[in-house]
Amino acid sequence: MTTSNHRFSDAEQRGLYRAIHERRDVRSQFLPDPIAPEVLARLLQAAHHAPSVGFMQPWDFIVIESRVIREAVLAIFEQENQKAAGRFEGERQAHYRSLKLQGIMESPLNLCITCDRSRGGPHVLGRNSIVETDLFSTCLAVQNLWLAARAEGIGVGWVSILDQEQLSTTLNLPEHVYPLAYLCLGYVSEFLDQPELEAQGWRSRLPLNELVHSDVWGQSLTDSHFQDALSRP
Repeated sequence: MTTSNHRFSDAEQRGLYRAIHERRDVRSQFLPDPIAPEVLARLLQAAHHAPSVGFMQPWDFIVIESRVIREAVLAIFEQENQKAAGRFEGERQAHYRSLKLQGIMESPLNLCITCDRSRGGPHVLGRNSIVETDLFSTCLAVQNLWLAARAEGIGVGWVSILDQEQLSTTLNLPEHVYPLAYLCLGYVSEFLDQPELEAQGWRSRLPLNELVHSDVWGQSLTDSHFQDALSRP
């Protein structure tokens, strides 16, 4: 077996993979305990060390503690959530309405991670073919923060049911800045064994071995050992 001098220790690897597998989108388990400034700073440092195309670093972080602002954001959510519920019918709609999909007021802290679409100027290295790489890069900052938060015992919930124009107005964002992720942060009473939507029967995790193709789309893997490894939880 090939080894690398750059690999993490077994304990460090276990910690990394644990954070990945135990990360949850938290909505219902927030505690009122405040997040200490030094802990929040560590989370933001982790986010700021995300990779970005052309090293453009398009993210900014708006730390939101104001109850007035959070109530305004909650009102946007409720308006959009009502629209979303109307997309389903019958039992599926009733199931949707029963889901807890935000923790805006329950969490001690909200955080909006934005994407400055003008950062780096009109010609960013590596962005000439795929303009959206600034958005992709900001998503990596979100993931970095989420994993660091799990390692700190802090839950994160992404509130995606928001009208982005109304949110931008509420947060006084410049026209060229996009509110990519509105997050709820806080310590939690527990991290669920399964993602909440899976535990509530909304959707199940897809089998990984059905999502991996060989060379081109739709061609099955021929390595049976690899297939077996992909089938393990």
